[in-house]
Amino acid sequence: MSFRKIFYIFCIFIFCIACSKKVVEKSTITETNIELQMMEAYKEGLKELKRGDALFAAKKFNEAEILFPQSEVAPRAAIMAAYSYYSQNYYADSIAELVRFLRVYPNYKNIAYAEYLLALCYYEQIVDEKKDLKSINKSKELFTRVIQKYPNTDFSLDAEFKLDLINDILASKEMYVGRYYIDRKKWIAAINRFKFVLDNYETTVYVEEALHRLVEIYYIIGLEKESKKYASLLGYNYQSSKWYEKSYIIFNTKYKKKEVRKEDNNIVKKLQSLFK
Repeated sequence: MSFRKIFYIFCIFIFCIACSKKVVEKSTITETNIELQMMEAYKEGLKELKRGDALFAAKKFNEAEILFPQSEVAPRAAIMAAYSYYSQNYYADSIAELVRFLRVYPNYKNIAYAEYLLALCYYEQIVDEKKDLKSINKSKELFTRVIQKYPNTDFSLDAEFKLDLINDILASKEMYVGRYYIDRKKWIAAINRFKFVLDNYETTVYVEEALHRLVEIYYIIGLEKESKKYASLLGYNYQSSKWYEKSYIIFNTKYKKKEVRKEDNNIVKKLQSLFK
């Protein structure tokens, strides 16, 4: 092989290495630029969120995610977009972002927060227990899921508290309908509503009234034995309740409230003996 051929081969080899290096450097520079742009968009989103412009903040967080979807910051940006909408009561937009997030990032380490925030979006939309059944039922479903999937977390603890409030709302609705049926003398329909409260919302504040309403209805329709059964249950669990006093009056029309104040020591025994 002549010296000239060897020289040509050497030049070609050097040229290939140089080109390859330029491509790698160009790729690295491009990736670095994208990452810088993503972080700049993310920081701008935080800045705008702090200023109170939730819509623009969400837009910047979405931009950050789109710029570099393979990065670790992308799922965080997606959650921040959802939170931005939530912070200014744009619940429908927040829900849409969170639903997408759960689909795209099912294995994200902080996914518990996303599920909790989704439940919160529905919860915050509850205004009237007579109308907002979708929000009530959906938030109950989602908070229950949070408790089951992430026990012993702050999210689970708050979800339990929210569930108690939701159950109060649902029980309130049942009581409202039950009273409506009483006013129209639809006794069976009313009984079913009040029993539903006892069976499904036994930890709510409406249990006492539900028991009294059953005492009241059964007495009206002539089923005194059934009426006394619920009165005994009311007395056993809620002796100092105003609803127990109302039930007592049903069976003893001569009873006066003043007697309770004067004879506190004997009143419980009198009430108990009446319902035996």
